[in-house]
Amino acid sequence: MAIQKLSEDILLVELPSAGSKIADELKTVNEMVCDECSYDVIIDFFKVELFNSWNISNLLALRQLLMDAGHYLVLYNVRVVTKCIFTVAGLRKVFVFADNKAAALAKLPNYTSPSGINDSLP
Repeated sequence: MAIQKLSEDILLVELPSAGSKIADELKTVNEMVCDECSYDVIIDFFKVELFNSWNISNLLALRQLLMDAGHYLVLYNVRVVTKCIFTVAGLRKVFVFADNKAAALAKLPNYTSPSGINDSLP
């Protein structure tokens, strides 16, 4: 996994493909957020092939940590099969989804693009 600070208050997380590694990486992100509680987080699912209930549990914990701190979580590049898992679990409306990185950033209310314009979507 790669964790990048896109700015002082935005983390970009690129998840690996394997299920057990995803859980470990989400745990790491949870710990980072819990320690500092000053980030919005966008997660790239491009490499994810299998997403299980343990990973969903970690993602829900991350979402709650962020919400409690007044921050946001956006998921992007989520494959149709994985979105179906969220739908079946009744979580499709719990998470915010975007098609790509730019769209994910635009969904953050306080994001200002490099051009200086706030591109956030309603």
